[in-house]
Amino acid sequence: MNRSIGIGVLAALIVAALAAYLSLFTVNMTQQAIVLQFGRPVGQVITEPGLYVKVPLIQNVVYIDKRLLNLESPTEEIIASDQKRLVVDAFARYRIVDALKFYQAVRDPRLTETRLQPSFGSALRNTLGDNSLEALVRDNRAGLMRKIQENFNKTASDLGIEIVDVRIRRADLPEANSQAIFRRMQTEREREAAEIRAQGQEQAQRIRSKADRDVTVLLADAERDGQIARGEGDATQNKIYAGAFGQDPEFFAFYRSMQAYKKALTGNTSTMVVTPNSEFFRYFGNETGAGVKP
Repeated sequence: MNRSIGIGVLAALIVAALAAYLSLFTVNMTQQAIVLQFGRPVGQVITEPGLYVKVPLIQNVVYIDKRLLNLESPTEEIIASDQKRLVVDAFARYRIVDALKFYQAVRDPRLTETRLQPSFGSALRNTLGDNSLEALVRDNRAGLMRKIQENFNKTASDLGIEIVDVRIRRADLPEANSQAIFRRMQTEREREAAEIRAQGQEQAQRIRSKADRDVTVLLADAERDGQIARGEGDATQNKIYAGAFGQDPEFFAFYRSMQAYKKALTGNTSTMVVTPNSEFFRYFGNETGAGVKP
């Protein structure tokens, strides 16, 4: 009999544990919960963490994430208002602020991104399509991201979702356009470089011409001054010679002959064909030059 009582108590404990397992559920800090009865929400959305009770077998619980979540957009090719094609890579951050509306609109939380991505892409195309490439890349990137967020929020709010932030990670031209722009930029830079080189060569030629002209003028002036100096020197020399000749003609004639001998008989192989009684050798026979007669 005691054994039967023990088995009964054990069975009662098991049943109680099973009932507690089926009746109790917990909600943690990152979740909010909706209690469903035959697929329809009952009661208020549970947003506070803790231990809660539901009717077993009749009610079930759906958990909705209440953290800040990421939404990645597939790469979009968009035509800007200036007809430039852009490849845009963007992402958004969102939060489920109305769990009941979200459940009624989406049902399965795993389908959230599938429902949001078309609206996100539409907001990107509509906003960026009304603006130029310069506005996106340089002038008003932050303002355009805020406008995309506002447009996206208009559709996301119908799902009980709030778009917290939108960021454009990359906005580039398509590869073919990038290559064409690169080639155009390269051609432009080469043209500018050729112009700069031509201008440099022109300036260099101008500088060289001026330098050559200055050199020619300097050489001419130096030659002129040299000729003048040599002329003045020769004149002075002739004046001195004339004065010396006037003072002592015989000594002057002797000196001139000695200079002529020095120049004519320089070296070891000097050869002269003259007659012995030549006027050139008149000082060889007599120091007065009177010993040689033709």
